Amino acid sequence: MALFTRLGHGRRFTNVILRVIAIVALLWTVVFVISPTEIEWVPTLSWSNRWLAYKEYEGNTRKKYTMFPLSKEEEDFPLAYSIVVHHKIQNFEHLLRAIYAPQNLYCVHVDKKASLAFLEAVMSITFCFPNVFMVSRPVDVVYAGWPRVQADINCMADLFNVSTKWKYFINLCGQDFPLKTNLEMVRSLKMLKGANMVSSALPPSHWCCRLVLKTFLSLQATGEKKAPSPFNLPVMSGNAYILASRGYVQSVLQDHRVQQLIEWAKDSYSPDEFLWATIQRMPGVPGSSPARMVKWQWHEGPVYPMCSGHHVRSVCVYGIGDLQWLLEQHHFFANKFDLAADPIAIHCLEWYLRHKALTDVDQW
Repeated sequence: MALFTRLGHGRRFTNVILRVIAIVALLWTVVFVISPTEIEWVPTLSWSNRWLAYKEYEGNTRKKYTMFPLSKEEEDFPLAYSIVVHHKIQNFEHLLRAIYAPQNLYCVHVDKKASLAFLEAVMSITFCFPNVFMVSRPVDVVYAGWPRVQADINCMADLFNVSTKWKYFINLCGQDFPLKTNLEMVRSLKMLKGANMVSSALPPSHWCCRLVLKTFLSLQATGEKKAPSPFNLPVMSGNAYILASRGYVQSVLQDHRVQQLIEWAKDSYSPDEFLWATIQRMPGVPGSSPARMVKWQWHEGPVYPMCSGHHVRSVCVYGIGDLQWLLEQHHFFANKFDLAADPIAIHCLEWYLRHKALTDVDQW
């Protein structure tokens, strides 16, 4: 009898869970499928921004953006961001809202191939904030080609010239999302005492061709051999995304050795995977530590838990099932997220970071 009682309780519990899931699914359908007003085409204004700030009943158009420094510590340690985007306007807006602080600077690069509607939507967002601006020299971005690096360098130059106050540079793409609050990042960066978070290691053996043979902008090998790297610099492998001090950025823009390395790298395949890492090993540049979490498909199982979302070019597009594992990592940002594929993952991260940011300030 006790066994049947336990089984009966188990069935009732299961039925309750199924009802909860059914209710959530119904609400999801009403909010995200049936509701037609999330994004609306307006011919004279391009994109309607009614969804932009998640307005509440009082109609506060800047609701959910942090419009004042949450602490003196953050105010005294501004950051500079480069964000390269080409599609998924809602992903970009959620990212900007998650990392926005009035003391920081944000340079936004929209790929010249992006649609006019997307460009106008991004511009309409940047116009809302005095510290968010469009890059002065946009380029036609080629994946794994030199223009992807040039986009970040152009933002570096604009950020460097706009302000002398920011301490660290961070480059992101539109499908990144933070795992730490601004205060957490500031405290970690202050502990670096000017060092960079730029991964740098010896390149794998299969990289030989990309460093020896020239390529066209279409990323086709020409068969023509490249000259050795300038100053016989050892070419290192690393990440396309970095977290670098203002001094590192100044070296990228003004050091004649770096300028020669840049010219040498322009006809290489995927130069973003070795340029920053090689600069990091030049004399006077401090050590590194990875700042951005990417889960590669071939590492899943022995290194990372399995991706709960889906894969794009062997990179996990995170789902809600990945969040607990992500928040246990020490990285500042994670890639990739896709609001269209799993909006719950981003919404949960937004609320978690917002709550943590306000709680940390109260405790401080």
